[in-house]
Amino acid sequence: METTQSTGNEQARLWNGSSGHAWVDAQASLDRLFKPFEDLLVEAARAAGARRVLDVGCGTGGTTLAVAQQLGTASQCSGIDISQPMIATARTRAERQDMPTTFVCADAQTHTFAPGSFDLLVSRFGVMFFDDPVSAFANLHRAAARGASLRFIAWRSAAENPFMTTAERAAAPLLPNLPARKPGAPGQFAFADRAHVQAVLQQSGWHGIAIEPIDVPCTLPEKDLLGYLSRMGPVGSALSQADERTRAQVIDTVRAAFEPFVHGDEVRLVAACWSIGARAEGVAA
Repeated sequence: METTQSTGNEQARLWNGSSGHAWVDAQASLDRLFKPFEDLLVEAARAAGARRVLDVGCGTGGTTLAVAQQLGTASQCSGIDISQPMIATARTRAERQDMPTTFVCADAQTHTFAPGSFDLLVSRFGVMFFDDPVSAFANLHRAAARGASLRFIAWRSAAENPFMTTAERAAAPLLPNLPARKPGAPGQFAFADRAHVQAVLQQSGWHGIAIEPIDVPCTLPEKDLLGYLSRMGPVGSALSQADERTRAQVIDTVRAAFEPFVHGDEVRLVAACWSIGARAEGVAA
């Protein structure tokens, strides 16, 4: 796959800017936080007997590399993401670990994949950011071999994931221009509605769709919490433009709001997600 990238949309600007760099800097703690989901996808790859795997929205490559390690040198594992800094990190990690992986900086919605080139497509929180999800999943369907499997994890609703919205609620009085999340818009909770996910996959040509709710305990070292809340998500983006006084005030306020999640030297949360599977039975229209 050649390296291409669409930079004309808000998600591309976001993930090639402060959000992408923040994710790179927090890579180790975020990989730990989301390790339970990585494990689910690695097991799915093992159970499927997959050999040609695509990790969609692969970020810094943690899941891609874990799948490659599980499947061994006979596998061909690739990751695709729109973030140049995150893909650069993924490539460095692959070189360091000597893993048989390929990483492509491109938009999976529009990238020209070789038809039928994957027998498994996976994603850990990487498919909720497409401008046109039906077109994106149709494009991924064309990249899937006949009978290939799709398996991905997406967030359920914001209301079911209070940890993920605590910073915004606490910071809102201090950051009046903090952008509100738009229901159904590209972003973390774009796939919160089960019926919407079902319709997207059906309209893009996938079959055998299974959407199951999962509630997964996750942990983060307490020492990493300040970095997380001050750089990640909408609050992190806003703080990158804030003056020092506002920044300090927001960080103190938000850190106090996270206290219910702190247990000694560990932060604990339960992630409310969908585990979603489907299969390809031919070439999507």
